[in-house]
Amino acid sequence: MGKELEKVNAGRRRARFAKEFKLEAVKLLEAGQKPAAQLALELGIRRNQLYKWQAQLGSKGEAAAFRGPGAKRLSDYSEVDRLRRELKRVTEERDILKKAAAYFAKELP
Repeated sequence: MGKELEKVNAGRRRARFAKEFKLEAVKLLEAGQKPAAQLALELGIRRNQLYKWQAQLGSKGEAAAFRGPGAKRLSDYSEVDRLRRELKRVTEERDILKKAAAYFAKELP
């Protein structure tokens, strides 16, 4: 207890690869001309990362795979999700206005 945890690789940054790089790497893997371990070594990545990219490409398809981090695009949300978010925002605004009206009503003589 009382011992602070240290990050193992505090100064190391996560590598990011372009979508085109990932697609080409998976194509080379699926071509089968070289073993996955040798291909990964030549590309400078881990072997299991090749397999993860291959699985992602297979499950999502080329258009949706490797979209990167972040929130979904608004077009990806369903109409119901969009309406729920809008209702939540409008409800919060209404509640704030109710509280403000009650506060200013107390101030009046």
